[in-house]
Amino acid sequence: MRVYAKAILPAGFSANAVASGLKKSGKLDLALFYSQVPAKASCKFTTNTILAAPLIVCKEHLQRNKRFRAVIVNSGNANCFTGKTGIADAQETARILAKALKIKKEAALVSSTGVIGKRLPMGIIKKAIPDLVSKLSPAGINKAKLGILTTDNFAKEISLIFKSGNKTVNICGVAKGAGMIAPNMATMLAFVMTDADISQKALDKALGMSVAKSFNCITVDGCMSTNDSVILLANGAAGNSLIDTGKNFKAFVSALEIVCLELAKMIVRDAEGATKFIQIKVEKAKNFQDARKVALSIANSNLFKTAVYGENPNFGRIAASVGASGVKVKEKDLKFKVSPLKKKDIFVGVSLGQGSSSATVFTSDLSPEYIKINAEYN
Repeated sequence: MRVYAKAILPAGFSANAVASGLKKSGKLDLALFYSQVPAKASCKFTTNTILAAPLIVCKEHLQRNKRFRAVIVNSGNANCFTGKTGIADAQETARILAKALKIKKEAALVSSTGVIGKRLPMGIIKKAIPDLVSKLSPAGINKAKLGILTTDNFAKEISLIFKSGNKTVNICGVAKGAGMIAPNMATMLAFVMTDADISQKALDKALGMSVAKSFNCITVDGCMSTNDSVILLANGAAGNSLIDTGKNFKAFVSALEIVCLELAKMIVRDAEGATKFIQIKVEKAKNFQDARKVALSIANSNLFKTAVYGENPNFGRIAASVGASGVKVKEKDLKFKVSPLKKKDIFVGVSLGQGSSSATVFTSDLSPEYIKINAEYN
């Protein structure tokens, strides 16, 4: 197994991004991920009941279609809280893209990120799609990883190559996210591509397992986005024996978990205004769910996060957060330890004294810079 700190597209995939004009800055803002052959898709979406238009359209396409060829992503506009018009715009984006790629409309998935409540400027998108499609290439991932960003300071990217039987399989992932991070599926987006040949059932199971330990175990500000999405495409171009169960499935899950977890941790490291990267590990819980609930209660506590920013060892805030989690804990069983707060990477260990399960959550501190960024975001 080899891990690369850069995006290397698997066999059969290409990508591109253009500066269409959606962002006033003139930066790349429209990205495309494309599979030359039909690919299976597995997706996890936010559980926010105010659902962005592109997610509604993706869910429709996932119900109607079994194979997919493309994912188009715009940044700078979330296309959320835009009513029926927003849904029509997302559908039209898929239609225009499908025509340019000569594929079925339902074989295209759409994603958006940015400001909520503003209609997509469809004229800009229509004009940009031909150029976006014409310059697709494997090297285009280096543009695409930037075209999905908003307030991010750096691109989140990783590739992992491993053996499945006697064939080499590649899993490549890129993501965006720095604020409005409290996924519960899974503003964060992640796009993962693999050339593995894997059954739909196994693909869905692998993504569910991976998301539970990664994107569902991070928080920056406790605010769940309307657009959170993890989209995984598998096109089978590696030519490996079909992955379904057994050791090859375990190998695939192990690789996918690494990719998802590293992307998730990058999102936390790029948290808006953050000065600290915090790992919270809760042990000796009755089950994983309880451990995760306690860890997230601590991670989402503004009192705890500001104390870490101020390097103030007010550990009563940890105890209070544990008690507020909803998990019944006896004071005599509760133990915790905290690494020195002057460091950039902080570790918080909590023992509940109830069982043998554990969970790890990653978060950041809360600084005046976070308030400034979000006070001005419009």
